[in-house]
Amino acid sequence: MKQGPGKQGKGKREEGRVDPQGLDAAARVIASGGRVPKKFAKARPVSAGPTMSAATATAKITAARRVAFEVLTLVGEGKGHSDELLHGVRMEELSEADSHLATALVMGVLRWQIALDAGWKRFLQRPDQRVAEAVAIVLRIGAFQLLHMDRIPAHAAISEAVEMCRAAGEPHASGMVNAILRKVATSPKPKEPIFETTAAFAQRLGHPLWMVERWVAQYGRDAALKICEADQSEPAPGGLFVADQALPHIDDGSRLVAEIAAAALPTVEGRAARVWDCCAAPGGKTLVLAARTSNAEVLATDVSAKRMTQMQARLRRFNFAVRVKTEVADAEKLPEAAGLFDLILCDVPCSGTGTLGRNPEIRARLRPEELTRQAARQVEILAAALKRLAPGGRLVYSTCSLEPEENEQVIATAGADYRRVSIADLLSDLPGLVADGADMVRDGALRTLPGTNPCDGFYAVVLERG
Repeated sequence: MKQGPGKQGKGKREEGRVDPQGLDAAARVIASGGRVPKKFAKARPVSAGPTMSAATATAKITAARRVAFEVLTLVGEGKGHSDELLHGVRMEELSEADSHLATALVMGVLRWQIALDAGWKRFLQRPDQRVAEAVAIVLRIGAFQLLHMDRIPAHAAISEAVEMCRAAGEPHASGMVNAILRKVATSPKPKEPIFETTAAFAQRLGHPLWMVERWVAQYGRDAALKICEADQSEPAPGGLFVADQALPHIDDGSRLVAEIAAAALPTVEGRAARVWDCCAAPGGKTLVLAARTSNAEVLATDVSAKRMTQMQARLRRFNFAVRVKTEVADAEKLPEAAGLFDLILCDVPCSGTGTLGRNPEIRARLRPEELTRQAARQVEILAAALKRLAPGGRLVYSTCSLEPEENEQVIATAGADYRRVSIADLLSDLPGLVADGADMVRDGALRTLPGTNPCDGFYAVVLERG
């Protein structure tokens, strides 16, 4: 959805091109054919004997693994998101087969990183041994292939990991990488436990313990385990809705929120209804609203000029979107001249913990304190949007977060002038919905959980102004 960790979670970042100069030292080495800048070169003791050049090592690395290393390096440095980078210029240079492999490696490593790290770190000479980040990425790529990709021979995964280590300017670590990955390849698989603690299944399924403990407290152990299991693969389309070729490509959870918002539009007499999508980019929900509210005036705003430009290009591909007016504007600072609205979709930036299957890097980046910061911003956006709601108008507040700070606790600040409209009253009339709506309602609000419902985790509440 929006900028920052919040809307990253929705799996809605636009396709982007990554500047090669954004690569860190290790990735630049590989991208440049193995030329190691002097300041990044590691001193190698004479006793270690000769080693091949980084350029020679680079030549032995398949294009898919080279690109996977570069993308994972950028993600780790916070210089890009996986879905952007996996649609960037580097991927365009790959064959179809290599593109699929690079994508599988990147998404697999990001999903399983916590478990992978726990696995290979067992074989370090010392528990506190420092491993350079480039070497850690190489070990993750190698371990993921050995543990999760049956069609890749162990010798290929190990030998290319060693070459990647050399090409990244870390030749001194190549022996360690080789030894560790050989142990990973030959270690017996752990037996199925009779019972797992929360800490055990959180690590096994690649999730931060603090995050899983919250879900256990909020939804129960069984639901938390299902969330973790579902997060280890991207949600399959078609679980909630019958496909509608007239609508834009959009994940089922996002479509569900947009369809609920369209269904919440109150009847307006004597004039066209006015609809505001106040955090609109990249535009999927806006398009659903435009398609379902054929006689309404739709305003779509977003704080990012870049994302709005991308959204405008997307809107132009659909004839029914000609009624949509777009504007770059902060939801809290919409000009008074814009007036009041009969329906507002307030799909706010959030932590994105309901979308870890699509955006696995969130689990490594997010910290508990970030939830408080996100919630403060969400409260501000909601308060500003409610002031623009016409009498009798309705506002749909939504996130793709599983965390109460960003959902129930934000809604609790709305005040007594706004009553809750039960989501259950709207679900029965949604076009194309095939899933059981009763399983998606909790205390009158929409609440979907990965693993329990066939989509990402979403929350939505409908508020009506008296």
